[in-house]
Amino acid sequence: MKRLLLIACLVLAAPAWAGRSCEENPMPVDDAVKSMDLAQKTFAALDASGAQVALLSRVGQDLSKYGLTYSHMGIVVRDHPEGRWTVVHELNECGTASSNLYNEGLGNFFMSGLFRYEAEIVVPNADTQARLAQLVASRTARRLHEPQYNMLSYAFSTRYQNSNQWVLETYAAASAPAGQVETRAEAQAWLKKAGFEPITLRIRSGTRLGARMFRANVAFDDHPFDRRMTGHIDTITTDSIVRFARNLDPATKVTTVR
Repeated sequence: MKRLLLIACLVLAAPAWAGRSCEENPMPVDDAVKSMDLAQKTFAALDASGAQVALLSRVGQDLSKYGLTYSHMGIVVRDHPEGRWTVVHELNECGTASSNLYNEGLGNFFMSGLFRYEAEIVVPNADTQARLAQLVASRTARRLHEPQYNMLSYAFSTRYQNSNQWVLETYAAASAPAGQVETRAEAQAWLKKAGFEPITLRIRSGTRLGARMFRANVAFDDHPFDRRMTGHIDTITTDSIVRFARNLDPATKVTTVR
């Protein structure tokens, strides 16, 4: 019975706000088994951490050529109305230029065609955890979400947003003095003042042009012109969030699950 309850917690999911689902090919059985195994290990690690809320990353694609490991981050909440250890995160709608916020169980979070079966758990201090729990259940989380999606959105522009940027700006709202961050502009102003530094990707003009022409969810017009023209793309990655969280609070705990 206990195992059945765990599986239910891992798999159950619901959209936080309405979104269009994608048609996907069935996942190979071996991949599904590995994904569920990672979900169970992550569930156990989260329980063992004693956390109420954590930041959770997965390896959805190979980003090694950029010196990156994890591709996507969400906020995982222990006592969530949708079930124990529910992930609240922004998802791009089927490769389009729009996104939505979703609540997903750990099983669904990892059942996404992972490149590598590994996860990273980031546990902030207790006060930040409590603020995050309040925020993801409030209207502030919606205000901090920009539905115009850009996989490589500029770190200090409100024109677009990528999935990790929503996590970062929500984390900013939880870390700033109460009431200081209610909008994306306020979040970005606070992040600048607090010393957040984005990751700079080197992307050549030919690659940028091809991405803009053939992918609806990639744009570069929010980036400063001089940086863009020299191939310097300053964006939000899980690595930049973890680095900032550790600099802001050295007591932040980071755990790898394999």
